[in-house]
Amino acid sequence: MSGSATILEIMPGRLYVVSTPIGNLEDITYRAVRILKEVDWIACEDTRTTGHLLNHYGIQTRTVSYHEHNEAERAAELVGRIAAGESGAIVSDAGTPLLNDPGYRLVYAAVKSGIAIEAIPGASALLAGLVVSGLPTDQFHFGGFLPPKQGQRTRMLESLADEAATLIFYEAPHRILEALEDIEAVMGTREVVVARELTKMHEEVLRGTAGEIRGRLAARDSVRGEFVVLIGKGNGPVDDGTPVEEAVQLLVDAGVDRMDAMKTVARQRGLSKREVYKLLSPAGGPKQKR
Repeated sequence: MSGSATILEIMPGRLYVVSTPIGNLEDITYRAVRILKEVDWIACEDTRTTGHLLNHYGIQTRTVSYHEHNEAERAAELVGRIAAGESGAIVSDAGTPLLNDPGYRLVYAAVKSGIAIEAIPGASALLAGLVVSGLPTDQFHFGGFLPPKQGQRTRMLESLADEAATLIFYEAPHRILEALEDIEAVMGTREVVVARELTKMHEEVLRGTAGEIRGRLAARDSVRGEFVVLIGKGNGPVDDGTPVEEAVQLLVDAGVDRMDAMKTVARQRGLSKREVYKLLSPAGGPKQKR
């Protein structure tokens, strides 16, 4: 797309959704800096975190706290200010607001009030991870943070196993090993990429199967940083030689419903669910490797 080189003035009665750096402070646009200097206020998750960025660029605009615990009441207040003629910006602690960060309530309320909203694009951890992954980018599914509980996590992965798209998740350092274990159980040997501390000093991109990456991380004294986990598309039936009964039981032990586990193993091995049931049934004769 081509655009005009004209610098547009701040418009009263408008909300700006401004992307900020995810690590390196230089990853912010000239326009974002200008907008943040000229609006009447900046709504942010943590005024101290945003304060570091504002101080770095000499931005003196006053900040207003806006986070998950005060979204409802604060959204109504800020929309009222904009309706009265003020201009405002919303930022998150890092990256693009609303993408697994607060901001949806404010934008939704602004839309319902007929307020103009303008996006100031920039850094995004999920997009940064995707473009360096080497995985297909034609279609992708962003699932936010994986559920913290194992059963919920495996059920989510199971529900997305047939997606014809690269899967993208965020994960915390204290759960990354468990998450990779569940990804291996559900997704098998699919290609996985784990991007850590993107745009920061200790940026790292690990590639391999979920099991391989987990082994490399588990061998470290500690696992730190913010993680983007990407899972490649399925490549058809996969059989690692594990008996069907054992493969199903591994998923059940990981918290997957038994019937869902049977469906997963059937899909992974190019079998029908009926075939898997027969292999598990005592009446079906000796257990077989398929």
